[in-house]
Amino acid sequence: MTALTGRALRLTVYIGEDDTWHHKPLYSEIVHRAHTAGLAGASVFRGIEGFGASSRIHTSRLLSLSEDLPVAIVVVDTEERVRAFLPQLDELVGEGLVTLEECEVVRYVGRAAGPDEADPKGEKSL
Repeated sequence: MTALTGRALRLTVYIGEDDTWHHKPLYSEIVHRAHTAGLAGASVFRGIEGFGASSRIHTSRLLSLSEDLPVAIVVVDTEERVRAFLPQLDELVGEGLVTLEECEVVRYVGRAAGPDEADPKGEKSL
């Protein structure tokens, strides 16, 4: 596991849940490419309501016709590694928003390898 503490860069990609890359979800392709690039981690967050450049509101409310909910993919790593990953996003993201923000990593600790292994605090992984 890569040690990551101190100054870092947070990359956030805002797209629609229905956006695809070669017939699979775009958010999945971005996460897999981030993993292949060796970035520290990536998480996908599904929004319950939002709008973007199209000004069309997407919502999860029951009677809404919209199902293309907003999705945010968040990656945090060193500035050098995040900036090296940006050309891949140029290839993948046709419509959406990509932001970069400086941040500080206070703690970055992975889970134990097996389900029965304890973490440093002596607690079992779930």
